[in-house]
Amino acid sequence: MSDVLRLQDTGVAPVAALLALYGLQLELVPAATAIPGSYWHEEEAGIIGLKVLARLDTPLHSILHEGCHTICMDDARRATLHTDAGGETDEEDAVCYLQILLAAHIPAMGSARMLQDMDTWGYTFRLGSAANWFNQDADDARQWLIQHGLLSADTHIHFTLRH
Repeated sequence: MSDVLRLQDTGVAPVAALLALYGLQLELVPAATAIPGSYWHEEEAGIIGLKVLARLDTPLHSILHEGCHTICMDDARRATLHTDAGGETDEEDAVCYLQILLAAHIPAMGSARMLQDMDTWGYTFRLGSAANWFNQDADDARQWLIQHGLLSADTHIHFTLRH
């Protein structure tokens, strides 16, 4: 799909800098090479430990989604993380919420574009779109992030890993 922003569209530096705020490392994989740690394969991002692996053609939503999985899981799961983030539905919702917030910190993307790209890629939400979910039905995801110390009540991102 060419309708979503990819790492090559924004450049590596802002994405790597954002992940680094959490102690995560963006590791580039050569073009046309399988991405280690990718659950979905093809151009989708991979996760191994504190690394988010991607190619220049990897969609930004995938990089942030996998990075947010790493951020949202507890230390025990993170210590053995390779490919499958696991987690429950509440955590998955929190991952989606956080990736939307973090997209605002990538100048060439922003949260509105993340919402659009999530819909384009085929994320599914009860209210029919990522924007409707985020604006009308995601309070439980926001509360999960607050409860686990990743977000303040006023939606200020703490830039820390869950423990």
